[in-house]
Amino acid sequence: MKTDKLQDAIGMIDEDLIADADNILIKQKKRRNKWVIPVAAVLALVIALTPFLRNTKIPDNPFVIKSYAINEAKYPQMTQYPLTELGYKEWAEDQKVKRQYFGAGENLDEFFKKTYSQILSDSGKENKLYSPVNMYMALAMLAEITDGESRQQILNLMGVENIETLRKQANSIWNANYNNDGAVTSVLANSLWLNENITFNSETLKTLAENYFASSYQGEMGSSQFNEALQKWLNQQTGNLLKDQILDIELDPQTVMSIATTIYYQAKWNAEFKNSLNTQGVFKSPLGDILCEFMNQTETYGVYYWGEKFSAVGKEIEMSGRMWFVLPDENVSIDELLNDSEALKFMNADGDWNNQKQLKVNLSIPKFDVCSDSDLKEDFEDLGVKDCFDSTVADFSPLTVDFNDPIYLSKVQHGVRVAIDEEGVTAAAYTVLPMAGAARPPEDEIDFVVDRPFIFVITGEDGLPLFAGVINQP
Repeated sequence: MKTDKLQDAIGMIDEDLIADADNILIKQKKRRNKWVIPVAAVLALVIALTPFLRNTKIPDNPFVIKSYAINEAKYPQMTQYPLTELGYKEWAEDQKVKRQYFGAGENLDEFFKKTYSQILSDSGKENKLYSPVNMYMALAMLAEITDGESRQQILNLMGVENIETLRKQANSIWNANYNNDGAVTSVLANSLWLNENITFNSETLKTLAENYFASSYQGEMGSSQFNEALQKWLNQQTGNLLKDQILDIELDPQTVMSIATTIYYQAKWNAEFKNSLNTQGVFKSPLGDILCEFMNQTETYGVYYWGEKFSAVGKEIEMSGRMWFVLPDENVSIDELLNDSEALKFMNADGDWNNQKQLKVNLSIPKFDVCSDSDLKEDFEDLGVKDCFDSTVADFSPLTVDFNDPIYLSKVQHGVRVAIDEEGVTAAAYTVLPMAGAARPPEDEIDFVVDRPFIFVITGEDGLPLFAGVINQP
């Protein structure tokens, strides 16, 4: 698409950016190959935690790749927590504005249940992770660039009637989960990477910019320079924590467009663990017993939850949500739990559960730094999103102008890394889409020892699940 059209549609300010983009885009257009062209489709959520990093801040707009930038999103400015009485008032006002968006995802229970069961099942002896909110945002953007049955299948999975409803909901979820105030980091970023030889629909790009805070970059697909720009953007968004994985992310010369999104999360426990209380213990992994370092803490007035096949506790995250530890009962497998309606309902309940009791909870959980990588193409197809992957029926008509070659989504790569320690949780994720019966209540005190495979869910301040996973090997 010509640079001036995009600027008119989306709005550019920086004249140097315009000049740099023009220098790249004013080239002899190459003859298009008349074969099926994949929308480079990689859904890759990579959550990274090495040692816990305190007070990490992500600048509001740090990723200026001037040679390729068409438009760069402006993220909400947030008062840093808090420092003076005046600063506190300003910070509180910012948080009040953010909370106006809470509750937008209350109708997403079925979407989360389906994806929990589909994506986290069949973990075998490995760890398996994913980010529900990041996947939701990626699918919402995918719906914006599709039409017909391709779009309808996505809307059906996400439980909304039309694209306008989804657009409004996605914007609210983005705003509800964006926080960069120095106390909690929960930053979502989106971008579009466009083939310079193809004209794109300015209205579609404008919609993505306005509703998804999506920046746009355009260049020569497959070139080392454009790949380097994408990798730089991803590295900067994820704090350079994922350099090795990002080195493998490249856009094929036949790529029409790629959606790239990130989520970075970092927060402290409401009550930190004391290193002096750590112990060595055995975790009963499917691979055999593993010696782990366990973090230990007693909550005198903790809350214990239970169901027919599981028990659970929630560890509060300071000024954010909670991390839930869901432990299958003895002789109950992880897969059985992931296909149990009561357990799946609990994983979405965020504490709103009848079977709970306040008591003394002696919590013992292993420190872990875990990751998983998978191609979710088959999972998406099993969830009903099929046409996007079929070049004969995929409909990406909202995306391009005067481009009649078939476009399809080629793959969905999903990788996640999560770590916890005595201080809290840190997570960084990127997404690249180149195209039961009565149970007995507990006693007044419970030892909640997470020493066998378990499920975790990390929720944000509004209660939506940011990350979830199955830990077979801490």
